[in-house]
Amino acid sequence: MTTSAKSSASKTKSSRKRAREPSPSEDEFEDSDALDESDSEKKPKKRATAVKKQRSPKKKRKVDADEADIDLEEGQEIVGVVVQAPKTGRVPPGQISQNTLDFLKQLQDPECNDREWFKLHDPVYRQAEKEWKDFIEAFTDVLIEVDDQIPPLPPKDVIHRIYRDTRFSNDKTPYKTGFSASFSRSGRKGIFAFYHVMIKPGDKSIIAAGAWDPAKNELQTLRSNIQRDPSRLRELISGKTFVKYFGKAEAGARQNIFGRDDELKVAPKGIDKTHPDIDLLKCRSFAVSHQFTDEQVLSPDFKTTIQEVARICVPFVHCLNDMMTIPPDEDEEE
Repeated sequence: MTTSAKSSASKTKSSRKRAREPSPSEDEFEDSDALDESDSEKKPKKRATAVKKQRSPKKKRKVDADEADIDLEEGQEIVGVVVQAPKTGRVPPGQISQNTLDFLKQLQDPECNDREWFKLHDPVYRQAEKEWKDFIEAFTDVLIEVDDQIPPLPPKDVIHRIYRDTRFSNDKTPYKTGFSASFSRSGRKGIFAFYHVMIKPGDKSIIAAGAWDPAKNELQTLRSNIQRDPSRLRELISGKTFVKYFGKAEAGARQNIFGRDDELKVAPKGIDKTHPDIDLLKCRSFAVSHQFTDEQVLSPDFKTTIQEVARICVPFVHCLNDMMTIPPDEDEEE
């Protein structure tokens, strides 16, 4: 084979390989990049070029008093004045301040949702991030009080990154506009149903609970259990208090567990479209959410407010864990 032929074959093979690579879903659960499935992955470092450019000796530059404690990579420089963290309006650990909501509100402006702007506001971000970690640490304690299946993990194991994965999105803004964290039997990740907490200014803060886009095996087991006996799940999602917080358990609208973007339009493969539980079987995600106002978020007892909603969700979360992990035949043998 000639050199050009080999090159052509190599390019064809490479092209086919790229075509076979699946692209991850662009669906996001309330601004959390699909619960940060890849948030442990680090961005690959660029390889150094073979020929290095000669750099002139670095000149000392005047640093404004407001530019303290900012780490810059080689070749970077600060253009503008670094904004220091607010010295007023702070709150005790376990609470959310107006300062934090103000910072997240600024990220909703495309002109601020930019790496240069973010770097200049790094001290503000670090203070808000610390406040969020303290809040999550306090909330973990009260969540465990209502669900003893949740392990007492440190905040770093349940909090999501603020950095967005923009590789497969038309929206290239680099930062999320809310702080979020997820709790399950295995922390932020895993196959189990979860509790998801997010603060987002504009009365868009939420607590969500359930199974968001479960993997193939877990979804199949869940659907098999629904076909065998859906009564436990139906009773839970139709309960008076559950409906009060999450809406009626009726398909056709975005309420309760129904109406999600990934809900099937037709019956799943192998299931008759006239099946009595076709509304449940069409679901790909089994999750509910409840919103809070900014006023509630700023309240000193916000973590207790979320705890009360989580308490309502506990039987639902445990039900999903059982239905996703215990095959129907195994349950019958018991």
